[in-house]
Amino acid sequence: MKAIAVYCGSSNGVHPIYKEEAVRLGKYLAEQGLDLIYGGATVGCMGAVADAVMEAGGQVIGVIPEKLKQVEIAHQHLTELHVVETMHERKALMADLADGFIAMPGGTGTLEEWFEMFTWAQLGYHEKPCALLNTNEYYTPMLSLFDHMIEQGFIKADYKELILMEQDPTKLVDTMLKYEPAYIHKW
Repeated sequence: MKAIAVYCGSSNGVHPIYKEEAVRLGKYLAEQGLDLIYGGATVGCMGAVADAVMEAGGQVIGVIPEKLKQVEIAHQHLTELHVVETMHERKALMADLADGFIAMPGGTGTLEEWFEMFTWAQLGYHEKPCALLNTNEYYTPMLSLFDHMIEQGFIKADYKELILMEQDPTKLVDTMLKYEPAYIHKW
């Protein structure tokens, strides 16, 4: 594994722990020699994780759509910054560049980007780990939704097992580094 995509908010959230854990994650990625692939902004948890990687001597590759370049305040001090036309191009390039995916706490964009990668894993389009950094129990309610989807017969219980989740960013990265892919036949 050489690079991990991190999806996270362009805000810091209401609790300081979100930004603190973004910094811990960024530092640990750099310490492990892993490049960060992310949305290319300087603000919020996005900026915090990128700055932490760079301050620890790591490489950061940002991917931002032209439309969001000014809105999200594109980071101008990255190892690489790719400016693309659409969100579809952003997600595709991030998927190509990354060997694994982490969603930190964030909003609907964070979830949408991570869920696409998770769905691709379910369908066998890639064999890369999909992980949730469960800072402050942020993703715990989502696990209840997965249980409900399983109970209602819309997903297999095995799909929930594909999700790597930890509260500690160092443990999460270590878990990803040991990941063994498992394809689950859908039909």
